Amino acid sequence: MSMSISYGSTGRTRQKARTRQAIIAAARGLIRTGETPTVEQAADEAGVSRATAYRYFPNQRSMLVAAYPEIEARSLLGADPPEDITARLDRVVDEVTRMLIEREPELRTMLRLSLESEGTHRQHLLLRQGRVIGWLEEALEPARGKIPKAERRRLVYAIRCAVGIEALAWLCDVAGLTRSDAVDLMHWSARALLQSVLADSKTKGGPAKR
Repeated sequence: MSMSISYGSTGRTRQKARTRQAIIAAARGLIRTGETPTVEQAADEAGVSRATAYRYFPNQRSMLVAAYPEIEARSLLGADPPEDITARLDRVVDEVTRMLIEREPELRTMLRLSLESEGTHRQHLLLRQGRVIGWLEEALEPARGKIPKAERRRLVYAIRCAVGIEALAWLCDVAGLTRSDAVDLMHWSARALLQSVLADSKTKGGPAKR
């Protein structure tokens, strides 16, 4: 059991839950400004003593994971992933688009900073670290042996271009779609790209290079 759960689950639990959420909210607010906040910074922003904040979050990472659980997620397929490749892709895109909508202000800040910053700084932006690529690669794992490795990689990149904060910003800000319609279009695009590559691999025939 983690320190934050142990402390928060004993005595005055409602008040402690509110304090914990205040620290998390402060951390998220700082991230929206482009910061990767420390526990001390979040405590100051929340109006909580630093000693109290450390009772909930013994280090920066534990606080950031509480604010953004996806930063440690190795998979979005769940405990019982489907075998069908389209169903796997749908599940990952469902989760990614849900996070896009929930984290849109923070992700827009990260997008802006990644466009304005030098390469070295971009690598340290909390929510711009390429995790979606790994999740998509896992979703498309059943294509191994059917689609050549280079084509799978191209497909992953193509889907990532169609499913992300960049696509959401363009679809909503430029094309004028609602967020619901933008999410539907991202789903459609991901499926269309997958089906196109699968159909092309069948036409070409022959074993794929792993």
